[in-house]
Amino acid sequence: MIERLLVCRARGTDPYENLALEEALLNRVGEGELILYLWQNERTVVIGRNQNPWKECRTALLTEEGGHLARRLSGGGAVFHDLGNLNFTFLMPAADYDLPRQLTVIERACQSLGIPAERSGRNDLLADGRKFSGNAFYQHAGKAYHHGTLMVDVDMEMVQRYLSPSKAKLAAKGVDSVRSRVVNLREFVPDLTVDDLKTALVSAFASVYDVGTSLACPPIRKNLPNLSLRDQSADWSRQSILPSSLQTLTPDEFDLGGLRAKYASDAWLYGQKLPFTLSVEDRFPWGGVELQLNVNEGVIQAAKVYTDAMDETLAPRLEAALTGCVFRLPAQRSALEALTLPEEQKVNLLSLLERSL
Repeated sequence: MIERLLVCRARGTDPYENLALEEALLNRVGEGELILYLWQNERTVVIGRNQNPWKECRTALLTEEGGHLARRLSGGGAVFHDLGNLNFTFLMPAADYDLPRQLTVIERACQSLGIPAERSGRNDLLADGRKFSGNAFYQHAGKAYHHGTLMVDVDMEMVQRYLSPSKAKLAAKGVDSVRSRVVNLREFVPDLTVDDLKTALVSAFASVYDVGTSLACPPIRKNLPNLSLRDQSADWSRQSILPSSLQTLTPDEFDLGGLRAKYASDAWLYGQKLPFTLSVEDRFPWGGVELQLNVNEGVIQAAKVYTDAMDETLAPRLEAALTGCVFRLPAQRSALEALTLPEEQKVNLLSLLERSL
């Protein structure tokens, strides 16, 4: 049961420090606590835990132009961050994880600003039928987080410039380009700022969880019609009416050196790119999968799996199951059957392996 709310704001826009702080907060969160972490990255492509960076991003161009490639702990697909984007993370004990309630915080904050936010499927938020927020999830050692993006005024040219999703992924979404799938919130509220959205999120966070003194999410435009949105946001902040149970965490409370080094390392970002004798890939309703297999003398000597599936454990489990497996369908079927996977995933993965024989 959530009894204590905490808010943490990143101190800068370094993606490696911000991801390090996110992991430190996950390690830090205690029983009965819920942390809302707000952060921004400058010119960064963030890929999912098990994605192939060379297929998802124009890595050389991004680096040449002063950008950053980053890899997060959670599964899912690649996203572009700049200072027109706000990232949020909810961190809590796994027993208190409540995705509908967490999404309600985002919806209520956006709606209070005049944005027609609504949920779509399992992990997207839409406005006027277009995506402005993608979400991803992670659990480890009895703790969990849910994080996502909020596109306020993202440079769409940069999205097109750096992200290079597969044609199969775009076809599966029923659209022709990355740009046609997304929308900036400024299209609905032209003077919206990231600071406005931060204020609304903290307010909605307190309101939805209602720990201690109740605080309704302020209907900014209705209550203060003669002030600009930015002035209204600042006026609300000056009132200091947050519940006493909502406390602040600062990045200075954590030693992030070791974690930052991990997130910035080539080993974490790129991993081991195996030489392989066979590569096969496809996209299914639950995500895309690419298998790279090094086969020698009829045995899979090494396997590398890239995927944007939400289950961050899928790739390492599948790699371990296939490595050392005889390169025959019965042996591969047995390897898959030994894994705890949804039946649909097993059927889809087996069909993919069949194509490799």
